[in-house]
Amino acid sequence: MDSVSFFLLNNLPWFWLAVAVLCIVLEGMTMALTTVWFGCSAFVLIFVSFLPVPFKWQLLLFVVLSLVLLVFTRPIAVKKLKVKNVPTNSDALVGKTVLVTEKITALQKGAVKVNGVTWSARSADGTEIAKGAECVITEIEGATAVVRKR
Repeated sequence: MDSVSFFLLNNLPWFWLAVAVLCIVLEGMTMALTTVWFGCSAFVLIFVSFLPVPFKWQLLLFVVLSLVLLVFTRPIAVKKLKVKNVPTNSDALVGKTVLVTEKITALQKGAVKVNGVTWSARSADGTEIAKGAECVITEIEGATAVVRKR
């Protein structure tokens, strides 16, 4: 048996602690809710390593426990930790009612006024929209509001 294997087998709690820390650090960098389960399993294996359980069985337990946690608890965690996306900047304009200030045709952009600011605009479906018509912004493409008749 070489010296690395000998050192590893005589310091299994420290090995599992290192694996747990590494997994948690990786999770902190990715925020994907995947490696955290491997870190939790490695934490459990710290205590298992004090028992007279051979390393190959510890490794098998680590893999099985990690996969069970990943498959059964990750979907629940993802659902509970789902962050609501709050529209900001131009995304907040989608769905707003606007007033057409320059006629919009299929071949030429017009303009709309929203929150006191004039935006270039085009029709979402290519129809002509007359000046003074009320429209709804369906999306923002660069600096152009895509609108449809109300």
